[in-house]
Amino acid sequence: MKVLLTGAAGFIGAYTARELIARGIEVVGLDNYNDYYDVQLKHDRVQALCPELRIAKIDLADAASLKQLFERENFTHVIHLAAQAGVRYSLTNPEVYVASNLVGFANILECCRHHDIEHLVYASSSSVYGNSATPPFSEDQRVDEPRSFYAATKASNELMAYTYAHLYDLPSTGLRFFTVYGAWGRPDMAPLLFTRAALTNQPIKVFNHGQMQRDFTYIDDIVSGVLGALDTTPQGENPHAIFNLGNHTPVQLERFIEIIEDAAGVKVERIYEDMQPGDMIATMADTRRAQEAFGFEPRTPIEKGLPKVVEWCRDYFA
Repeated sequence: MKVLLTGAAGFIGAYTARELIARGIEVVGLDNYNDYYDVQLKHDRVQALCPELRIAKIDLADAASLKQLFERENFTHVIHLAAQAGVRYSLTNPEVYVASNLVGFANILECCRHHDIEHLVYASSSSVYGNSATPPFSEDQRVDEPRSFYAATKASNELMAYTYAHLYDLPSTGLRFFTVYGAWGRPDMAPLLFTRAALTNQPIKVFNHGQMQRDFTYIDDIVSGVLGALDTTPQGENPHAIFNLGNHTPVQLERFIEIIEDAAGVKVERIYEDMQPGDMIATMADTRRAQEAFGFEPRTPIEKGLPKVVEWCRDYFA
């Protein structure tokens, strides 16, 4: 097995690379190191988690360079985690999402098709459930009413992958991630935003006046799901599968903040605001399909995982 791992300098990507390497699997990374958030954090993350990983600096929209990489490396499997992330950013910069999440994903599919890739595992998102589903979200529910353009691109990826599986017999698996958190996480997400605010005695904005729930999923549990999916190649006439990867235990936003306060040893000032466009009020994963397919079973409650984030933030951001 030789794996191409896109988004290798990203949060989930670097942890996935570390686990692939630990298992003795040959892996080559790809990342464009864009500046959506601090590029230095990406470099530091790679150095801390997978310093031996070889990473090709290529933009997904660069079809020619991507094709050359596939021709040169002879991959057997692809784990595609690279994407332009962020719900709110997609409201003001949709063109970036078109280039990365739509054009870039089409380029990945074409390369997989023409180079006999045995299995493509790609990142989707819990945000695809939008207005058309109700918690707990199951893979059988509709996903045709997205609340953000980011969610729309991820739902589109699932349709694109299904089509390539149907037309070209390309085995592919989409993973709907539910609010992944942990050390070395994305600084634009609530776990790091709130923790850094707590550690520097800054107020935090609490949207929808705190009436929100999230299915926070620890990074180690997500990586076990990614590797489990990689080992479970879809079969049949349309070899395409979708799995939820979540903690199936939603946490109230106020409880989430309290855990950070306890770990940081401070009280945080809250500024309550209205709901933000594109956000979802509640998420909760039904993970029975993943459990049955490859034994996915998250083991890290928020009370255990979140203090590790606080500890890491205190150390990394001084």
